[in-house]
Amino acid sequence: MSLSNTDRQLAALLRVGALLAAVIVLLILWFLFKESWALLRQVTWTRFFTDASWHPVAGLYRITPMLSATLYATLGAVLLAAPLGIASALFNQYYAPPLLAAVYRRLIGLLAGIPSVVYGFWGLTTLAPLIGRLHPPGVSLLTGILILTLMILPTVALTVDAALAAVPVASIRSAAALGLSRWGFISGVALPTARSGLASGTLLAAGRAIGETMAVLMVAGNVAGQPHSLFDPVRTLTANIALEMAYATGDHRAALFVSGLVLMGMVLVLVGVAEWFGKERSYV
Repeated sequence: MSLSNTDRQLAALLRVGALLAAVIVLLILWFLFKESWALLRQVTWTRFFTDASWHPVAGLYRITPMLSATLYATLGAVLLAAPLGIASALFNQYYAPPLLAAVYRRLIGLLAGIPSVVYGFWGLTTLAPLIGRLHPPGVSLLTGILILTLMILPTVALTVDAALAAVPVASIRSAAALGLSRWGFISGVALPTARSGLASGTLLAAGRAIGETMAVLMVAGNVAGQPHSLFDPVRTLTANIALEMAYATGDHRAALFVSGLVLMGMVLVLVGVAEWFGKERSYV
């Protein structure tokens, strides 16, 4: 099929946009590595996981406590937000009346647009004192998980909702012709068909949770120690960078850029997993 001039121009524009996006990612990686190199050439990678503590001024660069806090907070938020988001999308697509579904979808979109500092302020003034009554001090890993859950829930819900809306009409009619119940259609047709969208939404939400800074900084306690329970104050990698970059110099500054490299690596892993799910779906 021959392409019109407009199609060719649009294709060229899209190629340029895709190339530009790839170049920007490579430039970010190059910048992080360049700024980290001053420290990496004299400190082995293992030091960032085996040193006694995080005290860059004294030559100690252990990022394990912040990395653990980041992973725990992200995993906890995803474990809570993923089922809630999927259930929300299923209700919106297959159970809610059209008018209620439209209003509900707009409310979820509004939730996604709330600035992170507002979530953090609410968590600090309302949620943390409530948790503090259960187990002091209140600002803790659990508070960070709950705030992140609220922040990433709209991402999961809206992405899964779009994936479910894209289920082919032919599949819906075939299920009706076979006499499947509503739940039989959801579990046997809709969810398997939309599984790449479910995975993409969950991974996209995980990426946002990993990169969130301000809200977690406000509610997690900012203690650079290894968490041993949900009620321990913690500091994530992003919060650590935000707190210390303003006054860091020399090797301290380079160590913060190493933290940025670690975060970038985590996001690239998520992108790779999402791409794998997408390819798997295309072969089904």
